[in-house]
Amino acid sequence: MSLNVPGLIVMAIFYLLILGTGIWASMRSKKVERKCTGSDGMEITLLAGRNINLLVGIFTLTATWVGGGFILGIAEAVYNPTLGLVWALMPVPYVLTFFLGGFFFAKPMRENKYVTMMDPFQIKYGNVLSSLLIFPALIADVLWVARTLVSLGNQLIQCFIVALE
Repeated sequence: MSLNVPGLIVMAIFYLLILGTGIWASMRSKKVERKCTGSDGMEITLLAGRNINLLVGIFTLTATWVGGGFILGIAEAVYNPTLGLVWALMPVPYVLTFFLGGFFFAKPMRENKYVTMMDPFQIKYGNVLSSLLIFPALIADVLWVARTLVSLGNQLIQCFIVALE
């Protein structure tokens, strides 16, 4: 096994670009937060002051949805002869649910100034049921982060280490 130097250089540049983008966005967000007097600081941080245009919203949603686990999972399922090409159709229901969610939930949530999907449940059913409903979302988020870290490790292994035979 040897180190793949071009892969290492490309990965370093890629992650430095991500770091630079994050620093730039943080500085820009702080400037916007200073200008906005009526909005809550948390709303500006979490929801970009509710001022995201359609193109940025699509890219943000796609970047959140199409992570390393999704890409590697689809590729592995399609490659596996027992699963086959049926799993290649998996993105279709995801896209449909995004459109349905956008058509039915986006407008009422913006009008009522909700921050999370749990806010309507908390208002209607109270804190106790909302606390119970947050556990599946919390478990899903923890598993999503674990899946993303596994895919990152797989990416680093494939990029840096080349088997010599």
